[in-house]
Amino acid sequence: MSSDSPATSDPRRAIPSTDRLLALPEVVAAGQRLAAQVIRRLITDIQAAARRGELPPDAVVPRVIEAVQTTQPSELSAVLNATGVIIHTNLGRAPLSDAARNALLAAAGYVDLELDLDDGKRSKRGTWAKAALLAQAPDADDALIVNNGAAALSLATTGLAVAQGTPEVVLSRGELVEIGAGFRLPDLITSTGTRLAEVGTTNRTTLDDYRGAVTETTGALLKVHPSNYWIGGFNSSVTTKQLATLAAEQALPLIVDVGSGLFESDSVLPDEPTIGQALRDGADVVIASGDKLLGGPQAGLLLGSRTALQKLAAHPLARAFRADKFTLAALEATLNAPSTPVYDALHADGDELYARSRRIAEALDAQVVAHEGRVGGGGGAGVPIAGWAVRLPEHFAHPLRTGSPAILPRVAAGRCLLDLRCVPAAEDERVLQRLRQIAEGVA
Repeated sequence: MSSDSPATSDPRRAIPSTDRLLALPEVVAAGQRLAAQVIRRLITDIQAAARRGELPPDAVVPRVIEAVQTTQPSELSAVLNATGVIIHTNLGRAPLSDAARNALLAAAGYVDLELDLDDGKRSKRGTWAKAALLAQAPDADDALIVNNGAAALSLATTGLAVAQGTPEVVLSRGELVEIGAGFRLPDLITSTGTRLAEVGTTNRTTLDDYRGAVTETTGALLKVHPSNYWIGGFNSSVTTKQLATLAAEQALPLIVDVGSGLFESDSVLPDEPTIGQALRDGADVVIASGDKLLGGPQAGLLLGSRTALQKLAAHPLARAFRADKFTLAALEATLNAPSTPVYDALHADGDELYARSRRIAEALDAQVVAHEGRVGGGGGAGVPIAGWAVRLPEHFAHPLRTGSPAILPRVAAGRCLLDLRCVPAAEDERVLQRLRQIAEGVA
């Protein structure tokens, strides 16, 4: 066979073998961070690309080295939120406080989750998180923590209806909420076999509507805060206090889902319902999420009367919905910390935001414009939060999202708007550096 025959001249024969690539010092070192199967997959993918002619054989070794050095065990990427939306569901809702992050690190090892270190015996799960929750809500007799808000609602409606021996819950048609990704609360409630008695109309529901729907099959009354929309014009609804009176007359439990997890009234959001007020108005069980205005981890919070909470804690679904050690640790730390990133962003100083924005804008010969932020995440629906944004050409948006650090701006009316409300001030220099790279054409 001649030396230039297809068999010997095929460039694919020059592709380094798997064994040779696995022996590279950089690949061996990467084995301290990445599992063996992950490294092998990176290598075989690059070899396959070279066999298809997409990569020259002499580029395989540097490409493998680059791949093992840049690949992380998790595909999640840290993102700087420059949208002006504080609780951004697509970005994981509430960013955690330093205290909560440290608690997660501690919880990553062995912890006294269900152990009393004093006597060495088994204890109840989440005791300290529950105590911190009750300290924030002194009007509650008891509390229960589950893995998310949907679980809390499902447990409350199912557990209390079953506890009454009847499978029906009464709810206003104006509160048949659909949240993100097509998730509908009525579907959740009925998924466990509980029936839903809808009363009133979309825009108007009266106390008599509820009273007329109560029958021998009614297990509970339910009020849900329509947290991601509002109804204006000709409308009326029944207050928690009015429903509590009716529930007491009918010997029925009242469940109130306030949604966003605000414990007490905040001047920035004066119309947002609170856990404390719902309890004082007579709700037997109040439901809220942990990763919204509370600023903690994803969790479902149930607070209220000891009788109702003990029934729910004993229900089989409570085990299926129970929170893990990371949720409990982060929630306790959130409740005991002096502040959260969500609170700080909600109450950010407008003059300081303007000064930060102006510094970046002047460095880029850009403009600072007024920009209305939002709470997001089903809180403060329709409430604008006055602020500022650096206005840039729209072509900045894609490299901002895909660069390092990843920065998510808002794109509107053909412009890229950079709102620093949720961006830590310590990150301003990195943001400016990235913007300069984009302006100079460095991808």
